[in-house]
Amino acid sequence: MTVLRRAFAVLAVLVAFIPASAHAVSIMDPFNVPAAMDGGTSKVGSNIAYGDGNRSRLDVYAPEQRGAPAPVVFFIYGGGWSRGERGEYEFVGRALASRGFVTVIADYRLYPEVSYPLFLEDGARALRWVQDNIANFGGDPNRLFLAGHSAGAYNAVMQALDPSFRAEFGVTMPILGVAALSGPYDFYPFEYNEVRDVFGQAPSPEGTQPINLITSEAPPMYLATGTTDPIVRMQNTQRFADRLRAQGVWVTTQYYDGFGHMEPVIAMGSLWRWRMPVLDDMVGFFQRFGAFPSGVPYVAVAPDAPEMLPDSIMPTDQIVEQLNAMFQPIEE
Repeated sequence: MTVLRRAFAVLAVLVAFIPASAHAVSIMDPFNVPAAMDGGTSKVGSNIAYGDGNRSRLDVYAPEQRGAPAPVVFFIYGGGWSRGERGEYEFVGRALASRGFVTVIADYRLYPEVSYPLFLEDGARALRWVQDNIANFGGDPNRLFLAGHSAGAYNAVMQALDPSFRAEFGVTMPILGVAALSGPYDFYPFEYNEVRDVFGQAPSPEGTQPINLITSEAPPMYLATGTTDPIVRMQNTQRFADRLRAQGVWVTTQYYDGFGHMEPVIAMGSLWRWRMPVLDDMVGFFQRFGAFPSGVPYVAVAPDAPEMLPDSIMPTDQIVEQLNAMFQPIEE
């Protein structure tokens, strides 16, 4: 049995034990089984404290073969600011590590424990840990990139656009670029409970919106989304990209035709990478802005579509449907 076939077989078994309403097993587990993740990578830091509390923990992934200091990606997962665990995105950490990056994935506090802006403060606190410690894990703090998906994409661009969070924690590392997938950047007024609960008490609601914080000092951005995203419509990305360009900020946009909200981040992992080239697009963007200044190549591996496998052991579309059903729309 091939590695890919074993991965899909494990996926089918896991999905069979995921009920529609209560998930005793995480719905993201199929993407994190060893056979479904990139090899040649290591989890070099696990459950590391960057602050106080159970949610102030992070993991670090790196290539197994390390020499000179490597560029760093700080990846922020989504979940509507109310759900998510760093362990659910191990496949992302290993995907980026397979391309030569030291990757940090940190938990952050969620609603209802906190609301805006405390989860952004957590992100800045974790970045301070990166600044002080990532060299010990083979990373170069002067080649830092931010990345995120959904609410995590919002968090990432806010760290780049509002320097007050980083300044509060003494973060002085330059941000060379931001890669944001399926992110909400312009969703005021708050039409849905998903965002009203989290942002509704902000003293200046307009100030919570990335689109209102753009200056010419913003770092380059890679913005990607599915064209049929039911959670954050692709027009949200288009408006944000247009405003960035109007300020002279470099923007690379990718619109993945026919895909929805969760597919872009899932396709970063090796299990679904054949569906769209989001990982290679992201890494190419990072390379353009200094990830590997010596021109060290990375290995791009895009698996072929597993057409030889029967539909009965390829239920990833079912997983995506369940994931999308967990979220409310964020903007009209």
